[in-house]
Amino acid sequence: MDFSNANSTGSGDPVFNGGGEAATGRTGADILDLPNSTLLPALASPPRRYDSVKRAFDLFAALALFAALFPLIGAAWLLVRATSRGAGIYSQIRVGLGGRPFRIYKLRSMAHNCETTTGGAKWSTAGDARVTPIGRIFRKLHIDELPQLVNVIRGDMSLIGPRPERPEFVKPLTALFPEYKLRLAVRPGVTGLAQIQLPPDTDLDSVRRKIVLDRAYIDGRSVWLDLRLLVGTVIYLAGVPYSVVRNILALPNPLIAERICTPSDESTPPSPDVSPASFVVGRTLEKGGVR
Repeated sequence: MDFSNANSTGSGDPVFNGGGEAATGRTGADILDLPNSTLLPALASPPRRYDSVKRAFDLFAALALFAALFPLIGAAWLLVRATSRGAGIYSQIRVGLGGRPFRIYKLRSMAHNCETTTGGAKWSTAGDARVTPIGRIFRKLHIDELPQLVNVIRGDMSLIGPRPERPEFVKPLTALFPEYKLRLAVRPGVTGLAQIQLPPDTDLDSVRRKIVLDRAYIDGRSVWLDLRLLVGTVIYLAGVPYSVVRNILALPNPLIAERICTPSDESTPPSPDVSPASFVVGRTLEKGGVR
């Protein structure tokens, strides 16, 4: 398994040539087309020493999990290589802390270069023919997400945080939802408050609900909340509905106040290049949170 050369487009999403700000030459402000001073608004400060404690825990936990799960990741990689053409691990550029691009890693769950035959990036629907038989199992069990532990070790991501998005979608989403850029104030996460309470995005309304939950996490982030979300993720992956997980662990549920995050102009439809369908490329319509 060579993470440094994982650049397959087997996910169904396009992959940039390059990795991270150093390779792309693009900063967070470049991606959003915003001045650095306005990239991120002021946010409430987390508890004292929270960031250093969280980073230390992320590094320790990710190293331990990667060591423990390496045989599973290796076996999954071999299965992908043995059952379909193309790389076992693919990479893709996502937007991280402060708007900086980074390369995310996943086990390939779709046919290699499938977008060349489908006319570009499209939603992954139930029964999507692009998903390989092994990939369907991996997605159901979220095994395809395990290589992201490498991103946590490298400091690109955290175990807990908002889901990282593709750079070409960040700017139009920020234009429609001014609070969207608040998600860039923290490291993106493998799992998080939105991931275990909501199914994947399917339209602009689902994006709006996700932003509400992400903002609630950012405003209330603490070691205690992170620990509950980690436990909640384990319970959720065991098959317990996220509504039950939320009640058991008393997780925040700010969706009753969805009005705080409506599109800036709901009467004006998105332009053709930022259509609602383009925002949810590569997401599944089936229930699931840690995608």
